[in-house]
Amino acid sequence: MIVDTHTHLYLPEFDEDATGAVERAIEAGVGMMLLPNVGLDTVGPMHDLNKRYPDSTSMAMGLHPTEVGENYVSDLRKIESELIDGEKKYIAVGEVGIDLYWDKTYVNEQIDVFSRQVDIAIRLDLPVIIHCRDGLREVLDVLRSKSELPRAVFHSFGGSAEDVASIREVGDFYFGINGIVTFKNSRLREVLPVIGADRILLETDSPYLAPVPFRGKRNESAYIVNTARTVADALGLSFEEICDITTRNAFELFRFKQ
Repeated sequence: MIVDTHTHLYLPEFDEDATGAVERAIEAGVGMMLLPNVGLDTVGPMHDLNKRYPDSTSMAMGLHPTEVGENYVSDLRKIESELIDGEKKYIAVGEVGIDLYWDKTYVNEQIDVFSRQVDIAIRLDLPVIIHCRDGLREVLDVLRSKSELPRAVFHSFGGSAEDVASIREVGDFYFGINGIVTFKNSRLREVLPVIGADRILLETDSPYLAPVPFRGKRNESAYIVNTARTVADALGLSFEEICDITTRNAFELFRFKQ
């Protein structure tokens, strides 16, 4: 069994093929797919897909940093209400974090939104799915400011061994590894031994970041087997061993219903 700990199979890229994508993933051995929310307009489609596949999908709720804009206060209030009112629907807060790659206009607002969502996660005893792009210092500053650390995964991690060390100075978090690790020029394979198999989660981030040999195409959860093989090779493990270890890690962090 493999767990895809981060996939957006409910997005418009799958409007004509969401059922097919889920079925192909199940056929490939993906026993659970975690669907993290993005913004207010994705809540409905995410719920629709989860209702169709309640035994194969789970949901996380959060406001993505690139969705933070001038109406962020009211947007966040709606997300917070959804999390609190639908506490039993969601197994994580995410994806949330800081993204300064595209635009730094709302950096202070992003920090505020991330901090408040971390507070909710701690209050509800839910793990946090952290989106961090060009904002590691800010993310770690927010986490350091808390009297209690949440359980968390750094989603789509593509950083250096130094980044791993910086993160571990704050807490013992997990690292989500996706198709980036298969890219020819990626240095991530060299960082995996520093992370260690016991802190690695497998993910796709579908429809983005398709692994080799599908790079440049729409990604889907079934392709996670390619990422798993690359991770296994980098760590000197068998495909079966990395599937077992990462699945156990995923269940420990997210506490999926069995």
